[in-house]
Amino acid sequence: MSSTAIVNIATLVTNDPSLGDTSPLGQVRDAAVVIDGDRIVWTGGSSEAPATDDRVDAAGRAVVPGFVDSHSHLVFAGDRTDEFNARMSGRPYGAGGIRTTVAATRAASDAELEANLTRLLTEALRQGTTTIETKSGYGLTPEDEARALRLAARHTDEVTYLGAHIVAPEYTDDPAGYVDLVTGTMLDACAPHARWIDVFCERGAFDGDQARAVLTAGRARGLHPRVHANQLTHGPGVRLAVELDAASADHCTHLTDADVDALAAGRTVATLLPGAEFSTRAPWPDARRLLDAGVTVALSTDCNPGSSFTSSVPFCIALAVRDMGMTPDEALWSATAGGAAALRRTDVGRIAPGARADLVLLDAPSHVHLAYRPGVPLVAGVWRRGVRVL
Repeated sequence: MSSTAIVNIATLVTNDPSLGDTSPLGQVRDAAVVIDGDRIVWTGGSSEAPATDDRVDAAGRAVVPGFVDSHSHLVFAGDRTDEFNARMSGRPYGAGGIRTTVAATRAASDAELEANLTRLLTEALRQGTTTIETKSGYGLTPEDEARALRLAARHTDEVTYLGAHIVAPEYTDDPAGYVDLVTGTMLDACAPHARWIDVFCERGAFDGDQARAVLTAGRARGLHPRVHANQLTHGPGVRLAVELDAASADHCTHLTDADVDALAAGRTVATLLPGAEFSTRAPWPDARRLLDAGVTVALSTDCNPGSSFTSSVPFCIALAVRDMGMTPDEALWSATAGGAAALRRTDVGRIAPGARADLVLLDAPSHVHLAYRPGVPLVAGVWRRGVRVL
């Protein structure tokens, strides 16, 4: 493999304060970065770049780490356009929400599911996402959950078993029986294909005791916990996540002071998903409150067909800055290094020697343009594992 220097970078965001201006973004002006194989091997001033096999002229544009989208639901069939249209039009809608997607997903072939998955992954990559987590959760049988995870594992290492998304339709009158299935036969089928286990801890889904049973069973099988927590109401999800050392508590829209204190005292990342609030007109998470308390915050898309059908991290950055109290610097950090922290990764989300060579060239002189020019396609180049893919 050859070495490549990207030179004449107006602003290089490293996410390593020791490499740049000592801010969390570790910015370097008039910069260069050198890739050798699939790794970053050097960063510094453009005029000091060492000799390499190839050179790319950034022409005064910015380079940032590849986005790390630590929460998505990409293995599904169908869409819920009618549901979204009704919600945005103020009309009642009688279809089944997640159950609508479950029915379509169960009916789809492996080829259909994988085609939709790869389409969405390509869409995300074109917008700068170089690391992505995705979940099962639309099969809700041992066979359908396992096949979703098998398909996902062909395309990403960050695969999450979400059998506990909702209670399967067949178990509406027996939620305890469904928890037994999720922690028994379904877990046996799914554990070999996943790294993580997740649960939707929420009124109408799974309560605190059920969520604890699911997460502890998964942990016993070597899966690390993540939690859909406190999205719709106040509840036990966030503090359960911290107690079990979950990598991430996701949504975090309705928080008590005790929830914020628990997150600040633990390792669990608060992953905020503004696409969901945008698509449902729900209250925005208070990112400012979390950041001021010292909580580590990640920013992700929650790409799914029902409540957040966007694969665009730049769009979520703009929402976070406009409506969640984040600065442009904080939003970018949360969408890169924050996402890496939510996946317990140190090799992505930063541009520093030894890190994986995942970079995004912006058609702008600064990362601030991601929020300053919302909706504009600013991604001009993407490198993943050292290979330019856009």
